[in-house]
Amino acid sequence: MVKICCIGAGYVGGPTMAVIALKCPSIEVAVVDISVPRITAWNSEKLPIYEPGLDDVVKKCRGKNLFFSNEVEKNVAQADIVFVSVNTPTKSSGLGAGKAADLTYWESAARMIADVSKSSKIVVEKSTVPVKTAEAIEKILTHNNKGIEFQILSNPEFLAEGTAIADLFDPDRVLIGGREETPGGLKAIKTLKDVYAHWVPEERIICTNLWSAELSKLAANAFLAQRISSVNSISALCEATGANVTQVSYSVGKDQRIGSKFLSASVGFGGSCFQKDILNLVYICECNGLPEVANYWKQVIKINDYQKNRFVNRLVSSMFNTVSGKKIAILGFSFKKDTGDTRETPAIDVCRGLLSDRAQLIVYDPQVPEEQMMKDLSMPKFDWDQPSGSTTIQIDEETVRKSVKMVHNAYEATKDAHAICILTEWDEFKSLDYKKIFDNMPKPAYVFDGRNVVDVGKLRQIGFIVYSIGKPLDPWLKDMPAVA
Repeated sequence: MVKICCIGAGYVGGPTMAVIALKCPSIEVAVVDISVPRITAWNSEKLPIYEPGLDDVVKKCRGKNLFFSNEVEKNVAQADIVFVSVNTPTKSSGLGAGKAADLTYWESAARMIADVSKSSKIVVEKSTVPVKTAEAIEKILTHNNKGIEFQILSNPEFLAEGTAIADLFDPDRVLIGGREETPGGLKAIKTLKDVYAHWVPEERIICTNLWSAELSKLAANAFLAQRISSVNSISALCEATGANVTQVSYSVGKDQRIGSKFLSASVGFGGSCFQKDILNLVYICECNGLPEVANYWKQVIKINDYQKNRFVNRLVSSMFNTVSGKKIAILGFSFKKDTGDTRETPAIDVCRGLLSDRAQLIVYDPQVPEEQMMKDLSMPKFDWDQPSGSTTIQIDEETVRKSVKMVHNAYEATKDAHAICILTEWDEFKSLDYKKIFDNMPKPAYVFDGRNVVDVGKLRQIGFIVYSIGKPLDPWLKDMPAVA
């Protein structure tokens, strides 16, 4: 029986390995992590991450050919294929701070693989890594190989949180990069291809060299983020001119050369990948003497930051230029619906902006735990665009604890609130009883829709002052500046 081990039981490693186990019953899959609470959760009835369909997949395979364990070295030693799906955050200090990927965990994993291996292995990059990372990992493994052969493959993930299981069941493509110029490299590529071929049509399995696979992942995320920043930049112009961004993006998306996906205006993009991967791309461009290319991609993130700041400034200026002491209901904290992931969620920057003006925040999100939200709001934020590489933005923990409260439903959050901010597009926010909510708010009552989920006309009929990104402005807002 072929044995697969995945180092890292997070948003990528857990779901990916669960689906491989389901689709390949003849393969034994072990997911390992040094975190005892995380592995305990994977072995419990309440999994550590929320992803539609994941529970069913795990329950069908767990204990049969899918195992979750803290015995990292033992499972790595026994595996034929080792996936590495560890965190690769942006560096916050030292060379490349604010842009370069921190490969500390990756290097530690590579050294451990070399140390415990007693048989040849295929080592697969699953984390998003900079171009040429495979080359560095290869050097670590070959200089510590004790006569054992290691083949390095790049197999980047293209999952979207909230639809990860559907994406794994029916992927647009599976990308496998390896050393095509060597017999060992070709054999390794075929071995991994045969795993995916259990359920993925052969024409969707793309084989490339290592560097193309690594760069393809960064480029794909950069292109997607670029589309969001593009439509968000147009949303600002729509508000200034009276155009409707939904109508504009629909018209643009009907052009088959462009398409309609990722053209929804919002308060900004978030998640673990987009900003991190673009900054990584910027750093690689700078290191390769391509400042013009680096500056082009920087602008995607600058627009994203601008959109979040614009949203906060619109809210504050609309409410008589102060939210001090005012209760603001925050509906949604995760970076998108159908996930509890809060990494780089726009809600963090919006809430920090409101807290800096001494607002009182009441937060509701159906999936985000209170402790995670408090941690996110209290953590220092690295200012990626500062050349000093040391500037941080922080709201102290005491202020967060005093000024932020999490509740269990939207009606509790909005009761007695001066304004409502919709920051995640959870489906339930579309069908709330807004008349009931309006009756329980001081007047004037505001809705600031950062995801364009509400029916603006209906809410204005009820009596709300409504701001919806990229939509014609409420008469109340027309004479108030969007940027302070």
